[in-house]
Amino acid sequence: MDFNAVRMFVSVAQTGSLSAAAERLDIPLPTLSRRIRELEQQLKVQLLERSVRGTKLTDSGMRLYEHASRGIEALVEGEQAVISDQALLKGRLRLSLPPSFDPWWDVLSAFQRRYPQVQVSVHTTERRIDLIEDGVDVALRVGMITHETMVARRLLTYRHLLVASPTLIERLGVPADVEALHGFPCGVWSRGSHGTWQLGDVLFKPEAMLSTNDYAHLRSRALSGDLVTELPPFLAAPAIREGTLMALLPNHPLPEQQINLLYPSHRHPSAIVRAYLDFAQGYMGYLAQVSSANQ
Repeated sequence: MDFNAVRMFVSVAQTGSLSAAAERLDIPLPTLSRRIRELEQQLKVQLLERSVRGTKLTDSGMRLYEHASRGIEALVEGEQAVISDQALLKGRLRLSLPPSFDPWWDVLSAFQRRYPQVQVSVHTTERRIDLIEDGVDVALRVGMITHETMVARRLLTYRHLLVASPTLIERLGVPADVEALHGFPCGVWSRGSHGTWQLGDVLFKPEAMLSTNDYAHLRSRALSGDLVTELPPFLAAPAIREGTLMALLPNHPLPEQQINLLYPSHRHPSAIVRAYLDFAQGYMGYLAQVSSANQ
């Protein structure tokens, strides 16, 4: 049964005429008449008796109206509840973040202060999850996005920094070029046992004394003077400003990285998702500030 046609029929029954129902629904009278006739043909019964004085429900029409009007009212109430919830941004937001992406917790905290009725559920993982299968609304991803079934909103581009502590540099000296790094203990971010650094146009393969997929631990070991490593700027910048880490080989920068927010292309984003995307976009000034090593 055509829901829209039933809704039109209920409106005719409530207003007492086709013309009044057409005006209430803001649709042309011929369209309304045609849809009611099609409904009658589909049900194989006459629902309305038409006369110059208006319309009157048949017995079959009365039975349909008694059942349909309750359903229509319930659907309208449900629709209004959903619209109200979206307007108030009340509901759940399911997110995926990479580990050790500390500044984003400040973003989420500020978002929930703005929208206190939004419940945020966060899953941190370095695994490239399936947003649909894992029930995630928006994922924050670092790196190029090539997934055709996803929409990517780019937030920021940045470069990791090669760093070491002043105590290590005092002991071993400042590396003059990339090849000089062979004389330094190195720690690399890696999911396996090996890692590489693209330093300018030079691909460097350090003989790593430590490889890990935990940037926070690499930062801790660099601060202790144990090794040279590369860090995201938001982890390196505060220590560089405080003088507890030094940036090395500035003329040989690491490649640009992208930060994107990813959501399914075939799923219409809810008001909560749209608000989160827009809020995150506006918060990029903060992330750029905490990622700057020159302040």
